[in-house]
Amino acid sequence: MTSPVKSVEDYSARLQAVLAATDWSGVAQLADELFDCWKSGRQVFLCGNGGSAGNAIHLANDFLYGVSKRKGSALRVTALPANSSVLTCLANDEGYESIFSMQLAVLGRPGDLLVALSGSGNSPNILRVIEQAREMDIKSYAILGFSGGKAKAMADVALHFPVDDMQISEDLQLIAGHMAMQWLYANRDWSGA
Repeated sequence: MTSPVKSVEDYSARLQAVLAATDWSGVAQLADELFDCWKSGRQVFLCGNGGSAGNAIHLANDFLYGVSKRKGSALRVTALPANSSVLTCLANDEGYESIFSMQLAVLGRPGDLLVALSGSGNSPNILRVIEQAREMDIKSYAILGFSGGKAKAMADVALHFPVDDMQISEDLQLIAGHMAMQWLYANRDWSGA
């Protein structure tokens, strides 16, 4: 049996190694894209499955409130995994692979932004929503782990962390989102609001 101390130290070392080896320019590009959405009023959509769904909802909160903390002054953001009634309806009637793309087809507009979170980059509903975004002229970012999967090539911009660990992949989704959020917060006075 491995000791908890050894396990924690191993996890920390693996996370630190990925952080040290990462080129963060993609996150800076995402932050700049989010800032442009904020200034122009374009909508931002986030999605993911499981822990990535939780991260999508968490980051939607950060972008809706945390970037400004002022009434009426933040990004227009929707977390596609947040409405269980819509998710279960679409999964039942259209198939689980359509739970995000069907929502985007109704809510999205050309010029909006999609941020898809996926450990593997191969979830059918993630691939389908990226396809839907392309059809609608919605720019797509994908924050990915492992090999990046099919989403790595499909997304307009792939932020790929090549780590074969789902929990660290999910940690990195939040780290990237929080990096962008803190930069947005630091620049919140752009509008004088």
